[in-house]
Amino acid sequence: MSTYTQILYHITFSTKQRGPALKKENRTKLFKYIWGLLENKNCHLYRINGVEDHLHIVTHLHPTIALSDLIKDIKLSTTDFIKNENLFPSFDGWQNGYGAFTHSISEKDRLIEYVKNQEEHHKKTSFKDEYIKLLKKHKIDFNENYLL
Repeated sequence: MSTYTQILYHITFSTKQRGPALKKENRTKLFKYIWGLLENKNCHLYRINGVEDHLHIVTHLHPTIALSDLIKDIKLSTTDFIKNENLFPSFDGWQNGYGAFTHSISEKDRLIEYVKNQEEHHKKTSFKDEYIKLLKKHKIDFNENYLL
């Protein structure tokens, strides 16, 4: 029997201390690099976007890939890439941890649009407020003291 999955992940994580390091002019290079990482792991990227202090990734994971390993690989590889390419001079690393939320495939188009419109969205909402809303929506218990 073959393995079939359809698990749509919405992954988000921020820069260390939510520093506004991810300047717009080089974000596309970072996004393409992450896309390549996902492709090399046989994951399907639906959308990636972000603003100065955090990223959002909408992807389907290959069944052989553990979510925590994927995020660890993304963070380690992109940290090296950012430093080697000098993409974001004030980048000091990624936050510890991440948010990962599953969605029904029927929500895919709405989720892609949400991630696509991050710049507009964050003119009105901070990452912290957005993150708390996501945690509450997905009924995840959290301690606000750890949300910096």
